[in-house]
Amino acid sequence: MTDSPNGTGRDYRETLFLPQTDFPMRAGLPQREPEWLKRWAEMDIYGRLRAKSEGRPRFNLHDGPPYANNHIHIGTGMNKILKDFIVRSRQMLGHDSPYRPGWDCHGLPIEWQVEKEYRARGKSKDEVPLSEFRAECRAYAQKWLDVQREEFQRLGGIGEWAEPYTTMDYRSEAVIASEFLKFVRNGLVYRGSSPVMWSPVERTALAEAEVEYQDKVSSTITVRFPLRGVKKDGSGIPHALAHAHVLIWTTTPWTIPGNRAICFSSRVAYGAYKVIAADAEKFTPWARPGDLLICADALWEKVAGEAAITKWERVSDVNPEGFVCSHPFARLDKYWDYPVPLLDGDHVTDEDGTGFVHTAPGHGAEDYVAWMGAKEWHDKGEPIPHTVGEGGEFLPHIPMFAGLEIIRTSGKKTGEDGPANGAVIEKLVEAGLLLARGRLAHSYPHSWRSKAPVIFRNTPQWFVAMDTPFLDGKTLRDLALQAIDDTEWTPSTAKNRIRSMVEGRPDWLVSRQRAWGVPLTIFVNKSTGEILDDEAVHARVIDAIAADGADAWFDRPAEDFLGSEHNAGDWEKVTDILDVWFDSGCTHVFTLEGADSQKWPASVYFEGSDQHRGWFQSSLLESCGTRGRAPYDAVVTHGFVMDGEGRKMSKSMGNVVAPNEVADKFGAEILRLWASSQEYTADLRISDAIINTSVDAYRKIRNTIRYLLGALDGFGEEERLPEAEMPALERFILHRLAELDRTVRQGYETYDFKRVYAALFNFCIVDLSAFYLDIRKDSLYCDRPDSNRRRACRTVMDAVFDRLVTWLAPIMPFTMEEAWVSRHPGKDSSVHLQDFPATPAGWLDADRAARWQTIRRLRRVVTGALEVERREKRIGSSLEAAPVIHVSTGDYRAALEAEAPGGVDDFLAEIAITSSAHLVEGTLPVSAWRLEDVTDAAVEVKPAEGRKCARSWKISPDVGRDSRYPELSPRDADAVAWWDSRKERV
Repeated sequence: MTDSPNGTGRDYRETLFLPQTDFPMRAGLPQREPEWLKRWAEMDIYGRLRAKSEGRPRFNLHDGPPYANNHIHIGTGMNKILKDFIVRSRQMLGHDSPYRPGWDCHGLPIEWQVEKEYRARGKSKDEVPLSEFRAECRAYAQKWLDVQREEFQRLGGIGEWAEPYTTMDYRSEAVIASEFLKFVRNGLVYRGSSPVMWSPVERTALAEAEVEYQDKVSSTITVRFPLRGVKKDGSGIPHALAHAHVLIWTTTPWTIPGNRAICFSSRVAYGAYKVIAADAEKFTPWARPGDLLICADALWEKVAGEAAITKWERVSDVNPEGFVCSHPFARLDKYWDYPVPLLDGDHVTDEDGTGFVHTAPGHGAEDYVAWMGAKEWHDKGEPIPHTVGEGGEFLPHIPMFAGLEIIRTSGKKTGEDGPANGAVIEKLVEAGLLLARGRLAHSYPHSWRSKAPVIFRNTPQWFVAMDTPFLDGKTLRDLALQAIDDTEWTPSTAKNRIRSMVEGRPDWLVSRQRAWGVPLTIFVNKSTGEILDDEAVHARVIDAIAADGADAWFDRPAEDFLGSEHNAGDWEKVTDILDVWFDSGCTHVFTLEGADSQKWPASVYFEGSDQHRGWFQSSLLESCGTRGRAPYDAVVTHGFVMDGEGRKMSKSMGNVVAPNEVADKFGAEILRLWASSQEYTADLRISDAIINTSVDAYRKIRNTIRYLLGALDGFGEEERLPEAEMPALERFILHRLAELDRTVRQGYETYDFKRVYAALFNFCIVDLSAFYLDIRKDSLYCDRPDSNRRRACRTVMDAVFDRLVTWLAPIMPFTMEEAWVSRHPGKDSSVHLQDFPATPAGWLDADRAARWQTIRRLRRVVTGALEVERREKRIGSSLEAAPVIHVSTGDYRAALEAEAPGGVDDFLAEIAITSSAHLVEGTLPVSAWRLEDVTDAAVEVKPAEGRKCARSWKISPDVGRDSRYPELSPRDADAVAWWDSRKERV
């Protein structure tokens, strides 16, 4: 603004009240953020919050512990950012909201990495004492804990970073052992032999949560099992089925040596098919004319095609009930010379395969259930056969296949199929009982650590029973399902997801055959297999672990724990370690229970959706088994972070986005802004383009804050204007603040950060920058400082600043701190010590809001018409215009008159930022400009009449009315006179 026609008049620039601030336009986030982190540490911001919050209602988010075994990735980084939103916002909502980060330090992920380091040095862990190996695991976990702690802090999170909880802390290990012993005392722990998911590469059992599904190409085979001549009841089979074969199909040929039965379904129709001809043009088929094959009718044509059978005859219906087959290898070795019964199984369908399911009870959960239900066929000494060792190799007593690997466990081909499958197929060919073979690409379970395929393997393991009554007649499953119903789940679909998992899950496998972790601190009677339940023994165990860590169990002799009451020779000391999920499931005990700075149960658990089968569930089961309820009141889940095209990130694809690289390049604030703008309950996407969108959004928010700071320069209490004396525009902005107050509080309380971000971003861009501040620039720059309009504007801007900066502080802690300290300097000043300001309910005015909705709709038509005039270069700025605004309804005038009793036309010119304006009611002129979505208003843009004010650039016939200032409008002349009088006094 300011102008002097022909350059002959005074330069009025010094008389303008322009914004002034030291708040820089460029943020320099990568350089400044570490400085803010240092400042917060020096002023002990977290300690001050705890002192300030004493006596407030407690709200605590319990941190799910990440593994301490590598740099953080974008998923864990986002997780910590979202948690920080919760912690900071709840604090500013008036709670005492502590945050204690934690780490999971035991188990396979860390042990596997230490073993890899051993292998790189040509060394085996079996070559070193157990205590030394465990010490290296502890050191490895501590190293990465320190690395991750620094990386997490760089993202701006607030909490007890100096004193995190860890599962490897001696006290934590003692609590974990103690919690396990509670399950023992409740009678829920037992040793069983059943097939579990087993990693041959890592030589340990895996829980479902430690498995991921990846594509794998497997060999498929269709095998003939010869039908025996006698049914299980001793009666003979129909003469027409003499020499018939039952067909099975499998993707795991290596399990054939473990076959004990075949399952069928009484709901499926079966038939006997006689082979008449087979296609021998390309290869010699294994099917021969005269073969009699039993298969599900719905699948026969598919099976025949795979076996190159070109002509056949359906001989008869078949009811498999009571049939018994021989094992395909019985004719090769007497080891397999046993009956293979056909069992009715609920899991059998005619959707794929042959309608018969090969059943190897040592290698499949459904196989196990079916076999255990057929008690008349069990060998009582060994109801489940053991065929495969811990390295995934056939055991020495298995004829023809002893020592052959199912999956290669070493060398460059680790994880690939070993020779076992091929050997089994060759022997089936030798036996003359292979009908067809092929290849199938399908989803198959892999260890999430080694990335190698897993197998089902029957091993003795320790379990926690899900269906044994123990608490008022209720089972662990009963209690867990009730706890799920009593918990608040976000999103709501998460409840059904975890409920279905708990409803159908098997008993909890809690033992692992590894070295690094908390042991199953129990003794088992060598004669009876009974677990020793002696409180004195338990107490000695817990005391020893609390003093020396879990190493005490391995390092000390059994006599130290058994005391004089028990003969050590009678007892086996179990050396398996606990499932790492049991460890993390106990974190609520040693982190929340009895802690002065926490509360039990936790207010909320917040993790990725994969934790429905992981930490959410293990914590639920652990707490229900020891306390009868969940350790949390609410659970919130987020999705996974994908690349910009929705693909999973991987180093090989080159699409990995590392959080600290983003922080170093753009600033952690940009990553936080991205996280707040996403619908985190589903999978999220991130890419350079998406990050740049957040950079642009950040710049717009920062510019809004910067303008507020500049425009509020020098504002003091003596300038504050009561609401009753404010113009309508200011009262409308106060109404918007009251609306936003509700939105922001509800958004933070319901963990809807996107709603908070969207509301505040739109307020900055739409309500402030493009509307209110745009309109009020003239008043801020040109009105005399003691005018009510300018005082009202600055009073409202003060309210806007306080709320906007505190509302955004949980999301943008660095920038909002910079803005707060810029306005409230001092070594102890911090926005993070503030609460969200109370907003008077009286600011809400629904009637005024409705009127302003009408007025803003009309303003859009005016500004649209002005933009066309500027684009066509018929005007330079909107102040050169005097629009005639035509309306066909009285709603506009009614709204304007209610908000501007002093004059509709002057008010319209003010909000349209024109020199004058005129409202006309009636028929809309055909030539007038209009918006497509507003049918009752149109605008004709005419040139403003009069002279141009040299200070404000408004055009008016009144310019020069004040003879002291012939180049100014009366308003500007009055402001300059005020300025000059003040200058003269100085």
